[in-house]
Order: sequence, then structure tokens, then C-alpha cells
Amino acid sequence: MTLKEKGQEFQNRLEKLKSLRQRGIDPYPNDFKPAYALLECIEKYGNLPDDDLEKADGEVAIAGRIVAKRDFGKATFAHIQDRSARLQVYLKKDSLGEDGWGLFKELDTGDIIGVTGKIFRTKTKELTVEAKKLRLLSKGLSPLPEKWHGLKDVEARYRQRYLDLMVNPGARDVFLKRAEIIRLIREFLSSRGFIEVETPMMHHIPGGAAARPFKTHHNALDMDLYLRIAPELYLKRLVIGGFERVFEINKNFRNEGVSAQHNPEFTMLEFYQAHSTYEDLMKLTEEMITPVVEKIHGTLKIEYQGETVDFTPPWRKITVKDAILKYGNADEAIFKDKGLALKFLRSFRPDAPGDLGHGKIIVEIFEKVAEGKLLQPTFVTHYPVEVSPLSRRNSLDPSLTDRFELLIMGKEIANAFSELNDPVEQMERFVEQAGQRERGDEEAHPMDEDFVRALEYGMPPTAGEGIGIDRLVMILTDSPSIRDVVLFPLLREEKPD
Repeated sequence: MTLKEKGQEFQNRLEKLKSLRQRGIDPYPNDFKPAYALLECIEKYGNLPDDDLEKADGEVAIAGRIVAKRDFGKATFAHIQDRSARLQVYLKKDSLGEDGWGLFKELDTGDIIGVTGKIFRTKTKELTVEAKKLRLLSKGLSPLPEKWHGLKDVEARYRQRYLDLMVNPGARDVFLKRAEIIRLIREFLSSRGFIEVETPMMHHIPGGAAARPFKTHHNALDMDLYLRIAPELYLKRLVIGGFERVFEINKNFRNEGVSAQHNPEFTMLEFYQAHSTYEDLMKLTEEMITPVVEKIHGTLKIEYQGETVDFTPPWRKITVKDAILKYGNADEAIFKDKGLALKFLRSFRPDAPGDLGHGKIIVEIFEKVAEGKLLQPTFVTHYPVEVSPLSRRNSLDPSLTDRFELLIMGKEIANAFSELNDPVEQMERFVEQAGQRERGDEEAHPMDEDFVRALEYGMPPTAGEGIGIDRLVMILTDSPSIRDVVLFPLLREEKPD
């Protein structure tokens, strides 16, 4: 769309821009320096008694976007907004002079201004800056959404996140909380002796999880590469190398569907702790997340989509098997007989293929009958070996693994296990996974001989965990969709007007 094809409001603002330039006014200067963020100004002056406020020396210099104007002829009240807060500004002709007042009368909501003036409190007790000097810092050409309704179109909010953040305070609050959640997690792990690292985003072999990768090609080296689906195998190489407590907070990429819980690009915390078990990580997870919840909400009982979620430890623990028996009204025989398990699965998923392994059938049954009913924080343990190719076998039942998933409101928030550190068994697992790939399972784990070679040098007993940051933020900000907590979620290509 060309400038001439844009709407009348845009054209009116474009004419104002031309007029400003013709009069020698730079509509995009870069030499105004605010002395305070708006919240700093409010915190410094907001609690002063009226008498002390009147005696306060000097003027303040602030800047922000005009988000509202109330015109009273020769005086106007406006609200400006910056990264930290909103603050009222009082502008009148007597204080600004002809030029300053004339400039202000041409300004629109959405314009960014710099104001220098005296702090006072209005009759309604609202902290306000009386403008003595005014600078236009950036002329906005496109109008903001109508002030009482904000940006309501959901797809427009995701596609034009910059606009969403301008006009929807709730959206800004979500992402401020997200930043705080990540900061608190990072501080917790650092306090426990974990080292933060960065591992490759492009992998020769897409390993560490059961997922379809994005594929690309490196021209200079003439080789195919994959955007990582998980950092697991690189982080475990670091444990082998002596970094016995290590973590990474970074992006993973999976070439899968898009839904309220899935975005092809997502943020994962993954950490590994030597000389630990999956049971140790259950305790650590509680100790890491509960103070985050309390810091963000001031309580361990929060609301998520109309349900109360209680993070008070200890959190519930239940095995995959017990969850199926409790919520699925299943016969215990399905855990011994693959045919009975498949028959039970087909009672609610008639198209289930007959070549599914017994372990995969059991997990599908769990996901169908139990997962959505686990609303409170729950550690689900003892997953089948078949679906856990990197996990240590359980000593009492070798068909199962020392693994848990943390579920909250039916959502998988974390996946953790005692790591398989036997290189011979790991090679056997990879061979089995390779067979599954040959039989058409695109998500089966590919062979990674270099990782096995690393294991051959000896990895200490280790437990590792991945926590989906986006899903955790969803729960802690009462957000129904992952798109509400990802600044720029992947969307279909926008159709031209």
C-alpha cells in the first residue's frame, strides 16, 4: 500500500508533518534527554504533601507518548506514557507562549513529546507536570486505536504487538512479568552453583527430543543443518566435560502444528545437575518455582482461567499407570498386554495404528484419559522406556524410566529424568530409535554417534530437566494462549488489503 492509498486520518497527519518541516521544526529530533522515567518522577514526588510539593525546587524533564487529551480552550490536560507509567501533563497558552502552544495544538495522540515543567497536584489530587517547554520528539502518522476500546482484534494484537503494547496495559504487564519470571529463575539457578551457557542453534543431528525439525542448508560447507529441537545432548556433553551444574535459557524450534499451547519457536529452560536423580529435581523444581509464584502474586494460590491453582508444596506425585487407572476406568491388564491396550485406546481413538509400540499406546492413553484432569501441580512419573530414549531405566521395573513430567492445569510444564549414562545401552536405544525412523516415525531419535563417544569417557550420575518458559508464564499470567506470552508469535502470512 502506498502513502496515497492510506486513510484520511493518515493523510491529515502527513500534511501536519509537511507543515512542521516547512516551518523549520524537526519532527524527529534526537537531542532531548528526559531526567526521569515517569515512574521515577511519580515515586519521587507522588507522596510529598502539597506544601512540600509547591516548595520543590526546579523543573523536571520528562518524555512520553500522548495517549489522551482533554481540551479546555486555552488549556489542555494530556496523559503521556513511557516504558514505566502514565503521567498527566498540563499545558496552557500563557506558560508555553504562542509558538509552544501553536505546536501543541497541532499534535495528535500517538505523538511522542518532551516536556519540561513544574510538578504540582491538581484539585482532584492527580500528580501533574505543568509544561513550560515542549518538544515534539516523534510525529506519529498512523492513529492509535479508539481510546476506550483499545486493540481488541486478537490477530491484530499478535501481528502488531508494538501497537498492543502501546494501548493494552494488560499486554505490557504480561511481558513485564515474563521478564521478571526469567530473571528470578536465572538468579535461583546461579545461587545453586549452576553455570549459564549457550549451545548451538544449528545441529548436524536434530536430537534431544522427539520432534520434527526445521531443515536448512549451509552453502559454504555444503551441508544440511537443523534448527535445534532441544539443547540436551550438548548440555550433557558439558557435564561430561566437568561443568557439573549447567543451564541454558534459549529458543527451541519444532516443525509442528500451531495451537494455544504450541508455537514453532519457543523458549526452554534446560538444566543438568550431576550426582542427582529425578527425585532430587522434583524437590529442586518446587524450590525454584514456588518463590517465583509468591514474588509475582504475593501468594501461592493463584487463578488460572477461573480455576484456583495451589502451588503450596509438596506437590502431588502420581505414576502414569496410577493416573490411567484412576481417571481412565481401565483394566490393569492393559499394562501387560499390548493387544488389550490398543483395544482400549481405540475405544476413544478408533484410528490408532496397529504398529504403535506398547509404551506409546500407554502414553497416548494417559494423554487422552488423565492429562487434562491434572489441574494442580502434579509430578507424573515412570514413563515407558520406549518413549524415553535418553532416560535411565527404573531399577525395580526396567520397562519404565526414572522420569517425570510436571503438569499444571493439564499442561506439560516440565520434563525431567535421571540421565542414561551407560554408553552401551545408549547406543542400543539409538539403534532401536533408528529402526522406528525407518518404519516411518519421523519423531524417533536419530543416531548420534558423537554423543555416545562422549558418554564413553564417563558421565557422572546426572539428572536433567527442561521447563517450558512460555507455558509457565501462561499459568502465572492467566493467559489462555501461548501467543499471549510470546512477543512475536508465528502467524500465517498477512493477506494484502
